[in-house]
Amino acid sequence: MGNADTRNKPVTAIIVGAGHRSLIYASYAEKHPDQLQITGVVEPDPLRRSLTAKRFNIPDLCCFETVEQLVQGSIIADAAINGTMDELHVQTTIPLLKAGYDILLEKPIAISEHEMLKLVQAANHYSRRVMICHVLRYAPFYSEIRKTVAAGEIGTIVNIQTAEHVSYHHMAVSYIRGKWNSLENCKSSMLMAKCSHDMDVISWMSGAQPVKVSSFGSLTQFKPENAPEGSGYRCLEDCKIEAACTYSARKHYIEQGRWGSYVWNNDHLGINPTDEEKISLLRTSSPYGRCVWHCDNDVVDHQSVIIEFEDGCTATHNMIGATSRPCRTLHIIGTKGEIQGVLEDGYFVIRHPDARVGHEYSEKRISVHVTNDSHGGGDWLLVEDFVSMMRGEAPSISSTSLEKSIRGHQIGFAADISRLEGRIVNITNP
Repeated sequence: MGNADTRNKPVTAIIVGAGHRSLIYASYAEKHPDQLQITGVVEPDPLRRSLTAKRFNIPDLCCFETVEQLVQGSIIADAAINGTMDELHVQTTIPLLKAGYDILLEKPIAISEHEMLKLVQAANHYSRRVMICHVLRYAPFYSEIRKTVAAGEIGTIVNIQTAEHVSYHHMAVSYIRGKWNSLENCKSSMLMAKCSHDMDVISWMSGAQPVKVSSFGSLTQFKPENAPEGSGYRCLEDCKIEAACTYSARKHYIEQGRWGSYVWNNDHLGINPTDEEKISLLRTSSPYGRCVWHCDNDVVDHQSVIIEFEDGCTATHNMIGATSRPCRTLHIIGTKGEIQGVLEDGYFVIRHPDARVGHEYSEKRISVHVTNDSHGGGDWLLVEDFVSMMRGEAPSISSTSLEKSIRGHQIGFAADISRLEGRIVNITNP
């Protein structure tokens, strides 16, 4: 089944780790069953496994607790959608490759460069295909800019500037209260957990090998010594300023209804507690009910990265946590012009020098379709490209094959070493 000709029938896939991201990718099968079908699930949580099986009509014999159980039997799909937590990516993917599955793998690829290269070697050894979920490449905003760059409209790239502004509520739910709040819990830095997309975009736009990286950043805001007077340890239990606090768990997760797929267990599979149950959880046991100044977080809340490429191009990326407005910005300057835009705005601007009397530059605005999800509409376009690849069709300009995704990760891993050790880090071609 896994090696069958899939050009004229749906590609089949197993969900490995039935979390929020995996289910977003797998939901493509519900809208396009002629292209993708979900035929199995690997998930250690029995309720989550059962709910996923019910949603996709997966028989019991194709439901597994572990990858080890899955690979002991015969192959039951063409591919696996691996959305496990960061530290599990490599250790779960290699047995799948060995068993004969191609992989759609959530980012980051791995938690270290050594692990990443181990996965590359395994994919090559077993002759399997791996695509990384760098969904920003598929967002129309970025793919249209990449096409413009490839067409030579702004000449040779001299400098790339990107920034990601992580909203105050996203910062709180993921990187202060949540699963990605510490190296001990997640094994990934905030830069790699949140901005491997952005490192990938920089590398993809440049097209050159990165050679030097420097980085600075720290945890500045969210620590006990900065807690406002009157704050407690839990928003709904002992906080005297909860009603006025920007980071109130009640405001974020009940009144605004944000981040349910993170805060309420199996919310993404249709399990939604009552408001009374939510209040009880936030008051007592839920990590999402904690004061943002009294958590066990240790990841940075802002970081800057400087990159030099082998062709002389330079780039910067700024990650700023707890901003008012979430957005991603991009500015590319070339020898013949420049491109600038904000993903969430739904357009970018192309400028060229204009030395005519009374002019300084010419400018044209390019509108692109943008959705209100966090990746600008790239999620399903990624899956569509994965299905095309599995059918043997030519990869798109956005292709996120494993070998094309390494450089951005190299930048991120080097940046974290630079930040911690206070030095410029050299990158070599793997």
